[in-house]
Amino acid sequence: MKFTHLSLKASAAALAMALAATSAPVLAEAHAETAEESATQFPLTPEGAKQFVEMVEKEYRAFAEPAARIEWINATYINHDSNTLAAQYGAELSVMSVNFANEAAKYAQVDGLDPEVERKLGMLRYAISLPAPSRDGAAEELAGITTSMGAQYGAGKGTLNGQPINGSDIEAEMGNLERTPEELAEMWASWHDNVGGPMLGEYQQYVSLANEGAKELGFDDLGAMWRSGYDMSPDEFAAETERMWQEVKPLYVALHTYVRRKLNEHYGDEVQPATGPIRADLLGNMWAQEWGNIYPLVAPEGAGDIGYDLTDLIVEKDLDAVEMTRVGEQFFSSLGFEPLPETFWERSQFVKPADREVVCHASAWNLDNVDDLRIKMCIKQNADDFITIHHELGHNYYQRAYNKQDFLYLTGANDGFHEAIGDMIALSITPEYLVQIDMLKPEQVPSADKDIGLLLRQAMDKVAFLPFGLLIDRYRWSLFDGSVAPEDYNKAWTDIRREYQGIVPPVERPADGFDPGAKYHVPGNVSYTRYFLARLLQFQFYKAACDQAGWEGPLHRCSFYGNEEVGKNLNAMLELGASVPWPDALEAFTGERQMNGTAMVEYFAPLMAWLEEQNKGQTAGW
Repeated sequence: MKFTHLSLKASAAALAMALAATSAPVLAEAHAETAEESATQFPLTPEGAKQFVEMVEKEYRAFAEPAARIEWINATYINHDSNTLAAQYGAELSVMSVNFANEAAKYAQVDGLDPEVERKLGMLRYAISLPAPSRDGAAEELAGITTSMGAQYGAGKGTLNGQPINGSDIEAEMGNLERTPEELAEMWASWHDNVGGPMLGEYQQYVSLANEGAKELGFDDLGAMWRSGYDMSPDEFAAETERMWQEVKPLYVALHTYVRRKLNEHYGDEVQPATGPIRADLLGNMWAQEWGNIYPLVAPEGAGDIGYDLTDLIVEKDLDAVEMTRVGEQFFSSLGFEPLPETFWERSQFVKPADREVVCHASAWNLDNVDDLRIKMCIKQNADDFITIHHELGHNYYQRAYNKQDFLYLTGANDGFHEAIGDMIALSITPEYLVQIDMLKPEQVPSADKDIGLLLRQAMDKVAFLPFGLLIDRYRWSLFDGSVAPEDYNKAWTDIRREYQGIVPPVERPADGFDPGAKYHVPGNVSYTRYFLARLLQFQFYKAACDQAGWEGPLHRCSFYGNEEVGKNLNAMLELGASVPWPDALEAFTGERQMNGTAMVEYFAPLMAWLEEQNKGQTAGW
């Protein structure tokens, strides 16, 4: 996803757990002898459970560092050998993790467990996002289904003017404002028909098999298993995410109402009616999850001129890739964090090598779970990469802060935290910050009349994403718990998108189609709620930092650069990793025990007031 810069390599520990979660399902019986030995060696008692967890952490730690180094080589030297090694380690880790999860399920039933042991047993059980049933042939069947769906997605094509067009190209063309409504509708419908539709039967089988595997691990269904990683019951977590959505929904509805009017003015009533939902293919994105590509159609007059261009400032300073990264490091140094180790500068990939293929997608790594910190980027001299550097370094400092925790705790407090830390740092690149680091002259700071354009552009991505970030898992939960019957899979998808996003397909959808399969994370078996959480948490963290810094101006202009008190408080949260329930970690920095959307609402308050003025006389909602 365009907004996700953190790869699965947040730490060697996270790598181990993540590879287990994303590998093809494997039978525990594949290493039945090992599992039997561990059960014999460690009795089903509180002490035996403790010994089992200690053994697991020791084995994971020994495995994770070489696995992380193989993954690093595979990402920075792509060739047959590195691909082979990465696949080998991934398969081995999958077997190990399934064995451990099955054994953890047995120990979890023991009475009188130490709370710490019980927490770790839970982490081992829900770390696997795709549990295979243990009966003969089930794991192979599930692996075959997921491999098939992944291959279909990867090879999927839509059409444009009757000609085939691949996934990356069609996504780019959906954001091309020169395309006609007819062309947009053709691309949208052909992608969903060609990619999602053929998966329906296999996805139904996947739901049945994955649910069976989840039940063997002690969960009601796969959705309940996914929701069990948040230090509360699955039902409580579902209610919490809905509560958070209701806090930000008025902001989304106001944005929706404004954007719908602008689209109506641009395309006319026949294409986009003035009331009701928005046509899904008109929002500049195949899934209508981010709307930034159509900002030129909705921008207020004069909003494009903010008085400076960050890319121009970088070019004027002639900052190369390493120098841009040093500026990012200085942000954290100003908060009192120790400088990055010298090995960071020796081992990171800052630019794309000229002599080999690499993965350029930005990511942050800690290969030894101590201080072998690195970033992997192909940095260019532009504003996007400057912001991304700050974001990635946020992950690196988080990784280093919790490096003294037990192995299973070497990750974020919940799966929304890590990305939110990086995003919170990226929010901090304000004009005021650029003045503080001598990249912008005080007289170049844009006046308040430019704020609406800046905030609207941000909202087109950050606010527009929220309902999609929430609904994609809520939809899947309804399939996993059986509340939506297989014959209604496509109708339920259209219904929930209308309910939460206020969008509708550009053409009639077939009952026997499977439109959600046209979104990578569905056939890819990737839980999505983490992205919803991260979108809100980044503003909650940002506001906490600004409050601690004594910032008194509009929240969106806040800079806490140079405030060591903020750094001290931030580190108190970061160093906990996942060692405590996330409300404890959240409280350590923000003083709050609930994730919420109120900070985002405050950040966009000037935009909300403007939208309400613009929307007078309009019918809100859909």
